[in-house]
Amino acid sequence: MRIIVGVSGASGARLAIRFIKILEELGVEVYSIITKSAILVAKVEEGEEAIEEIQRHSRKLFMEDEMDAPMSSGSFTTNGMVIIPCSMNTIAKLSYGITDNLLLRAADVQIKMGNKLVIVPRESPLSRIHLRNLYRISRLNNVYIIFPLLTYYHKPSTIDEMENYTLGRILDILNIKHNLYRRWRSGL
Repeated sequence: MRIIVGVSGASGARLAIRFIKILEELGVEVYSIITKSAILVAKVEEGEEAIEEIQRHSRKLFMEDEMDAPMSSGSFTTNGMVIIPCSMNTIAKLSYGITDNLLLRAADVQIKMGNKLVIVPRESPLSRIHLRNLYRISRLNNVYIIFPLLTYYHKPSTIDEMENYTLGRILDILNIKHNLYRRWRSGL
């Protein structure tokens, strides 16, 4: 299995790092793309070693300006792509088909090839512009939007456990088996 992970400049680099590590542990081949803004945010949130960690757990890490990377073509077969975290800038450009960097081009390729594209927006509150762009992109059958929400029925007691729900839901969409969170079982 091969997954592309895009890391854009929204807050939440920790989610990307944890997700890439989990994919690697599950035996998934991970190709990561990071934007310049994501590098800045990751260093502030997670420290100087954040980018090294993404690189260490990826088969290969690409910078946003490497437009000749394999995933810029539909001939690079994948099982999907996840943009985590996904900035509103990235969502706006995706919703209008703007592909001026590798992350956007790779996402556009996933859309046109009919592969699953999961976006994990990190913004609050949402403006009407954000909602309009999210709505535009949500109308595509192969695009999934997962906000990293707090959940309670699985009784989380740590930040990792709270994040595991979101990361597990992404894996569910990609049909990757995991045991990151306790599933709802009322009435069973």
